[in-house]
Amino acid sequence: MAADPIRVLVQQLAKLPGIGEKTATRLAFHIVRAPESYARELSDAIRDVRQSVRLCSQCCSLTTDDPCALCADQRRERDKVCVVSHPPEQLAIERAGAYRGLYHVLHGVLAPLDGIGPDDLRIAELVRRLQCGEIREVILALASTVEGEATALYLAKVLRPMGLKLTRIASGVPIGGELEYTDAATISRALEQRREL
Repeated sequence: MAADPIRVLVQQLAKLPGIGEKTATRLAFHIVRAPESYARELSDAIRDVRQSVRLCSQCCSLTTDDPCALCADQRRERDKVCVVSHPPEQLAIERAGAYRGLYHVLHGVLAPLDGIGPDDLRIAELVRRLQCGEIREVILALASTVEGEATALYLAKVLRPMGLKLTRIASGVPIGGELEYTDAATISRALEQRREL
């Protein structure tokens, strides 16, 4: 007996990050009720993204062109590289509009308990890129998690002998945040990284 196609679709959708069985079921029934053209377009879009998106040979971000649009943009500050763990973080920094340098995407953070070590990240590509000598500052824009901190410390150890300026983005109380509801680690970090007015 063939498997129920709706059940198979629910199971596949539930494998997506942040999608539980209820949401997967809702999405599956939306697809079933939608016009056939929608399902075909969705299928084509998934197939197209898998076939056409690859890593930029310079920054390791996801792109359809190589180099990606940001690496190819000669108006960007080419002496700075901002290191992020995943492409969505790069997009968030770009949306903020305050940074005009280059990027490097690691595609993860060190997580020894999950079996993710330095060789599983795009660290070797970063080191090769920095050896070219054009970049003077490396900005570590990694999350303030145990894994993010471990990755930042590891990168600092690897990159410090190269004589580059190494910086870390500040972290602390978000704008509009209430101290009363902020965790102790965030408050401690905000106090440690305070600036003179």
